[in-house]
Formats: sequence, structure tokens, C-alpha cells
Amino acid sequence: MTPHLSTIANGVLDSIGQTPLVRFKRFLGDDTVDLLVKLESANPGGSAKDRPATQMLSAALRRGDVHGGSTIIESSSGNMGIGLAQACRYHGLKFICVVDPRAQRQNLDIIKALGGKIELVKEPLDGDYLAARIARVRMLIAETPQSYWPNQYANPDNPLAHFRGTIREIDQALQGDFDALFVATSSTGTAQGCRDYLQKRGRNVDVVAVDSSGSVLFGGAAGPRMIPGLGAGKEPALAAGQSFDHVARVTDLDCVIGCRRAADREAVLVGGSAGGVLMTVDRMKAEFSGKRCVAILHDSGSRYLKTVFNDHWVEASLGCAPSKLAWLVNNPSDNVNAEITT
Repeated sequence: MTPHLSTIANGVLDSIGQTPLVRFKRFLGDDTVDLLVKLESANPGGSAKDRPATQMLSAALRRGDVHGGSTIIESSSGNMGIGLAQACRYHGLKFICVVDPRAQRQNLDIIKALGGKIELVKEPLDGDYLAARIARVRMLIAETPQSYWPNQYANPDNPLAHFRGTIREIDQALQGDFDALFVATSSTGTAQGCRDYLQKRGRNVDVVAVDSSGSVLFGGAAGPRMIPGLGAGKEPALAAGQSFDHVARVTDLDCVIGCRRAADREAVLVGGSAGGVLMTVDRMKAEFSGKRCVAILHDSGSRYLKTVFNDHWVEASLGCAPSKLAWLVNNPSDNVNAEITT
């Protein structure tokens, strides 16, 4: 039977949004929590970053900050780079993406396939790769004529994209009937936009910001991090002074366990930060017993096949042998102490 197409997108960028909201019945192993997940991997560029990438670029075009001869330059761990590469290719703009060695090889290949140029920062600045990437962006902006930096780390159009899209879609689908929202943080754009929308609507929803151990966000201490797109080694301007109902920190291994468990129990491949978000729901399920929780899952695990889903990488990078990892994935994590603050 041929499906009925209710709408036809006017170009690929018009197809961003309206991603699926899916009930995960098995992940928690506990039916007292109604867990729904927003699968942002269904966006055409494969992640939640499609939304702010298009919002930031469209706003810059409307203002006249960007025109046909412009070169867009941005720092990214991968997904924002893909979103901008897609938007730039659609608008006929040149794009340079500044990355560091932690970027997934597949993400870089996608950016290049969309016409973007990769600028690799090989060494951290004062121990921080993000600082080094931003320094390189500033250098490239200074030496490249007609260049423009969207600056996802400070641009208010970043959270605005989620205010207008991600959380609005969730709220409308559920008619406001949910109790908690779990969202990964890096620039904090997604969490901010969602929180501000919920507050404006007067929704009594707890927003749980999921951060990485080793991230400086929310007063954390800098440390090693292997999962891209989660946490920050330098506080972005957008994150300064931000607060949420709860802040939960997860390790790289937590993220791996969450990803493997989602594949095993729900037959869904989710990305690294999404694994951390799901494990946070798992660890807070007693607090939200009898309630409905929504988790925003930023991207797909298909981009982490050589890391998160590779036993050799997990053992070499995180020191967890395959047998131990299998045990952690298949056994309850109730006895694991999560770092959660209010």
C-alpha cells in the first residue's frame, strides 16, 4: 500500500524537524516509567544539529551578514559541521569546518561529500581542544575575505531553533502531558531552548541536563572525554550562568553501555550522547516512578560503529574488556552511583 504524503518538503532544509517520538518499553526494564524518546537522527543531516545549523544560517542570510560569495567557518565535533555543510551546499555557500582528532572519521567524510573543507587542529590549547578550534576559527575568519562565523557557542539562534522546533513538537504531540525532559548538553543550546519554551508555556516539567564527567559545564572540573558532542572543556558563552532542575554527569563508559543497551533491548542504534542520556533516565527512574519522561536522542549510532560499538576501541580507550562490557549491558545498573545534582 502506497503511503499518503500529507506534505511535500520544499527542498531538503524544509524537511528538518517533525522527527519521531517513540516509546521505549524495554530499555529501563521497569514499566513504572513511561519513557518516550525523540529520535533526532531522522533529520536529513542525521542529528538535532540540523535545526540550529539551518536557523543560524537562514537568520544570517536574512540580515545580510551572509551572501552568495560568503565562506562559512565553524568549529564542530561533527554533527553541527554536517548540518552546516548541508545548509551551505543548499544555499551555494563555501564551508570550512574546524575539527580536532576526536571527530568521527565518518562525520568528516560526510562533510567533505557535501562540499565542505576540513581544517584539523592537531594539538589542544592549554589542554583544551575546543579552545584550539575556536582560536583556529578566529584566525581563518581574519584571513578569509567575506567570511562568517555562525558561532554555535554564543549564537541565540541556536537555542531558538529548539524553542521553535524540538520542544514545541514534543509538547504538541503530548499536549503538555509529560513530567521530565532529559537532554545532553555541550553548547547547551538544546537544553536552553527546551527549558525556556516549557517555562513560557507554564509546564511543570523537570529539565535534566546531562553532562559529561570531565566537562567544565555547571562548575565541573576539566578531564579527559572521548565521546564527541557531550560536555565542554571550555565554557561556551551560551552556557554561562545557565541552570536546570537537575544536572547529571555520565562517563564515557556509561554512554557506551547506554548505546549497547538501546541496540540490545530496543533494536535502535543511538549515538554516544544519547547513550548517556538514556543511562541517566535509568538511574533516576525511582525518582520518576509513575511518570512520563521524554529523552532527546541527538543522533544515530551508525556514526559510532568504529568507536562506541567496537569492542577493541572500548577496551583500548576506556579499559573495559568485552566480557565486562557485556555484563554491564545486560545487568541492572541500579547499584551504580550517578553524579546527579539539583
